[in-house]
Amino acid sequence: MRQSFIFTSESVSEGHPDKVADQISDSIVDLFLSKDPEARVACETLTTTQLVVLAGEIRGKGVYENGEWAPGVQDEIEATVRATVKRIGYEQSGFHWNEFRFLNELHGQSAHIAMGVDESGNKDEGAGDQGIMFGYATDETPGLMPATLYYSHKILERMAADRHSGAAPFLEPDAKSQVTLQYENGVPVRATALVVSTQHAPGYCEKGDNADASKYAVLRDYVMGVFKDVLPQGFIDDATKIYINPTGQFEIGGPDGDAGLTGRKIIVDTYGGAAPHGGGAFSGKDPTKVDRSAAYVARYLAKNVVAAGLAKRCTIQLSYAIGIAEPLSVYVDLHGTGTVAEAKLEAALPQLVRLTPKGIREHLSLNKPIYSKTAAYGHFGRDAEGDLFTWEKTDLVDALKQAIA
Repeated sequence: MRQSFIFTSESVSEGHPDKVADQISDSIVDLFLSKDPEARVACETLTTTQLVVLAGEIRGKGVYENGEWAPGVQDEIEATVRATVKRIGYEQSGFHWNEFRFLNELHGQSAHIAMGVDESGNKDEGAGDQGIMFGYATDETPGLMPATLYYSHKILERMAADRHSGAAPFLEPDAKSQVTLQYENGVPVRATALVVSTQHAPGYCEKGDNADASKYAVLRDYVMGVFKDVLPQGFIDDATKIYINPTGQFEIGGPDGDAGLTGRKIIVDTYGGAAPHGGGAFSGKDPTKVDRSAAYVARYLAKNVVAAGLAKRCTIQLSYAIGIAEPLSVYVDLHGTGTVAEAKLEAALPQLVRLTPKGIREHLSLNKPIYSKTAAYGHFGRDAEGDLFTWEKTDLVDALKQAIA
């Protein structure tokens, strides 16, 4: 395992077109789960200039049964979508929460999928699809997340908070960040490069017909202040390369500047490239889909391994076949940092949490409308609070220590 290297991760804001799509899809998941905790949802969203389109398969009591919509639900869906876009902050000529065209092309779930997945008789509920899922944790940050991604998220979270509060009125919703850190002896020690590209009000740019040097200086000084507040003291030095809106102008943004689709930011959503990814997106899927629930439990297990002091880094892989309840494999890699054999953990972990789709949902209380808050600034490394981000809890530490003793 390399100990000295330079590594980069990126994040995107809640106003990025792909993240707008993710948040819309998860708002539909929450709407349906609020009506039926056993609802089946696979909702994909397309966003572009003054248009939002929903597509996918659904099923749920009080939502969509026997090929028909429940009364009033389609109106609720549209209201939910518009409220999500309004909360993000889009009131622009190219994308306005109250003016975009809306198309709902959701339809009933395939009976063939339901036949393989649903619990019936002596058959346990099966996985909603085949796939591989990874969980990861590292002791680099308090949230046991890779530092490059952790700080990338924090930069944009701070900027969004300042935009919503009015502290930075020149910011618009669309933004991206990138953090490059130098590691020595496996520990991040300084930033070699920092990048922010943020949509802005007219004139707050370095280039273009309406460029205003004094306004751009305000934006630049503000972003520099965010960098210094978010990163640890001493990480930014004279050698750190700083790029703030390197194209020179970023006034046209969001879905008006680029089409957005659900599930295109899976690396931003997980570990910033510091760990493997199985390829499945999370947003828009109810928790019977192991793309989502098994990735959450894999993170939960990996985080508890690190929190228990059994390793400095931990990667866990789970695999499933559609319609089959039990995982096909459980794999643990401690990257040479462990104090216990990986094989011992592979045997112990399934005894602590039943790794079937139903077992995962029950252990982590996933059949609730909790997903809208996951759809921006990462699904992992967040603070567990009540029903939210239950997979970030470290309540398995004592049981884990006992299991491998």
